[in-house]
Amino acid sequence: MIPTAIQQYLRRHRVPFERYAHARAESAMELVEVLNVPSWRVAKSVIVKANRQPWIIVVPALASVDLRQVRDMLGAHSVRLATEAEFVDHFPGCEPGAEPPFGELYGMPVAIDESLSLNERLLFRAGSHEEALELRFQDFARLEWPLVASFIQPPSEESHAEDEPYPGSIEESGAQA
Repeated sequence: MIPTAIQQYLRRHRVPFERYAHARAESAMELVEVLNVPSWRVAKSVIVKANRQPWIIVVPALASVDLRQVRDMLGAHSVRLATEAEFVDHFPGCEPGAEPPFGELYGMPVAIDESLSLNERLLFRAGSHEEALELRFQDFARLEWPLVASFIQPPSEESHAEDEPYPGSIEESGAQA
């Protein structure tokens, strides 16, 4: 079930949304499959630490985050994927792995890949592996004021599973740890 805090947050800000109950979907790809929608319609939240500050990076379901681009866009010295232990307490009432892109609600800045800004509507997990939310991109942008930039890795022939973490962390020198 979508946490009450998320529903109240959206209603308080008069953001219309649609809820979709579905079979359990652990990954973004599974969400695409169970909802039977094109992958470009589904966004996923990836939590990173930029100079020790947690950020929500929102990217298309099948995309991988390019940590170098995140570092450059945020002007950070270092950027790495956050561990679940580092962010699970930031999302009370949410199932691990179903973190919503509502940084204003959870006290984190949000950045969204520019490719998603071309969609009229966004579909994403909102605290539950068994329900998804859909809302207009305009409403999301008005609610969150996200940084909009390019944060995804170009697809490669050797691409791994879509939820596989990007190895290591990126330091200012560009060296991979």
